[in-house]
Amino acid sequence: MTAGISHVVSTEPLLETEAVWTKLVKKTYKDPNGVTRTWESAERRTRPKSCDIDGVGIVAILEKETGPEIVLQKQYRPPLDKIVIEIPAGLIDEGETAEQAAIRELKEETGYVGEILEVSPIMFNDPGFCNTNLKMVHVSVDMSLPANQDLKPELEENEFIEVFHLRLTDLWVELEKLEAEGYAIDARLGNLAEGIEFAKKLKL
Repeated sequence: MTAGISHVVSTEPLLETEAVWTKLVKKTYKDPNGVTRTWESAERRTRPKSCDIDGVGIVAILEKETGPEIVLQKQYRPPLDKIVIEIPAGLIDEGETAEQAAIRELKEETGYVGEILEVSPIMFNDPGFCNTNLKMVHVSVDMSLPANQDLKPELEENEFIEVFHLRLTDLWVELEKLEAEGYAIDARLGNLAEGIEFAKKLKL
């Protein structure tokens, strides 16, 4: 995937009446000294009323004889005007659990069918800027299953995703290479790769 076709053609202020996905808010609060202050932040409009998270990030691991590999995506993101290297992810639907959303999104975006291994606590993406949050869901993908031999993603008409995978042991080095080629690295993936390298150095 290249960014040659997708590109930003204009940027302008977003009117409140036009906003579908996000909203800007001004919060007034008291600091530890009792001083009244204000803070500008963003919020999603899409969080289900019955849910305490916006979405899920999916760490999907392919179990291979040559070693575990992680499922990744290349996807153009207009806010950056770049193709971003990401893990599969998506917003949660009304009535869904994090586990159900992860299995659904993984199938829709990549075609893979997986089994839940673990679910993280709630994590906040950028708490100084917005209240957006998610749970990271770890999923094992059995490559011997017929469903994982003939992949059939179910992308929406505005989704353009290229799926690929990398060996976990090489993840940090490969992401460095991709960044050098002009790709942006999603922080969730970068943090995972950094954690693996950190564990190696500390021999954890």
